[in-house]
Amino acid sequence: MGDRGTSNHSEVTDFILVGFRVRPELHILLFLLFLLVYAMVLLGNVGMMAIIMTDPRLNTPMYFFLGNLSFIDLVYSSVIAPKAMVNFWSQSKSISFAGCVTQFFLFTLFIVTEGFLLAAMAYDRFIAICNPLLYSVQMSARLCAQLVAGSYFCGCISSVLQTSMTFTLSFCASRAIDHFYCDDRPLQRISCSNLYIHKKVSFFLCSIIILPTIIVIIVSYMYIVSTVLKIRSTEGRKKAFSTCSSHLGVVSVLYGAVFFMYLTPDRFPELSKVASLGYTLVTPMLNPLIYSLRNKDVKEALRKILEKKHTLS
Repeated sequence: MGDRGTSNHSEVTDFILVGFRVRPELHILLFLLFLLVYAMVLLGNVGMMAIIMTDPRLNTPMYFFLGNLSFIDLVYSSVIAPKAMVNFWSQSKSISFAGCVTQFFLFTLFIVTEGFLLAAMAYDRFIAICNPLLYSVQMSARLCAQLVAGSYFCGCISSVLQTSMTFTLSFCASRAIDHFYCDDRPLQRISCSNLYIHKKVSFFLCSIIILPTIIVIIVSYMYIVSTVLKIRSTEGRKKAFSTCSSHLGVVSVLYGAVFFMYLTPDRFPELSKVASLGYTLVTPMLNPLIYSLRNKDVKEALRKILEKKHTLS
C-alpha cells in the first residue's frame, strides 16, 4: 500500500485548481471582481510604500513597520491573484507541481511573517503610549530592524516546515484541489497518506505561531487601554486611541478572516473559499485604506505629493 502511494505521488506532475463552483457565465464577473480588488491592492500598497519612502517625516518606527506590512501584503496577494484570474479564462485550470509548491511556500512565508509583524507593531504602540519619553531610545532603528528580520525568519522557518510536510504526502486520491490556490486543507483532502501526524504537527505549528502573536497583541492593548484610561482629558484619550485604532482594525480583519476560514467545516468548501478571500485579497486591499484614512501624517504626506505633482503639471 505504501509503495503504491509513493508511486502515485511520484507520478503527480501537476494539479487542477477547481476554483469557485459557479456557472461559467459568472467567471467573467469573478474575473472583473478579482481584477478590481487586485488593482486596488497594487495601487494602495505601492502608494503607501512610496509615500513612506519619500516623506522624511514618516521616518519613524511605526512607518518602518507599515512599509514592511505593505510590502508583505503586496507580495502574498500577488502570489494568489494573478493565477486565480488566469484560471477564470483557462479550460485546464492546471498548476504544475513546482508551481503549487512555490505558491504554497511563498504564501505561508508572508502570511506568517505578517502575523509576527503585527505583534511587533502592537509592541511599538505599547511603548509609544505607555513609555512615550523612552520611545526613541527603546524603539531604536536596530531593534526595529531586528523585529522585522525576526518576523521574516519565523515566517521562513514555518513555511519550510509546513511545505516540506505537505508535499511529502502521497497524492493518489485526485489531482483536483478544491480551491483557487494551493492551500493545506484542500491538499489534505486529495492525499491518500495517513494524516494523523501531519495534522498534529500542523496544529502545533499553528499554535506556536498564532498564540504568541495574539498574546503579545492582547497584553500590549491591555496596558495601552489601562494607560489611556488614566488620561484625564477627553481629547488626550481620543488622540491616544486614534494612534492604535488603525492597527487594531488591521489585526481584527486579518485574524477574523483566518479564524473564520479555519473554523469552517470541511463539508462547506465554498464557504471556506469565500472566507479565505478575506485574508488573501480583502485584507491587503483594506490595510492601506485603514492606515491612510485614519492617519493624519499619511494624509498630509499624500496631499503634499499631489500638490507637488499639480504644481509641476
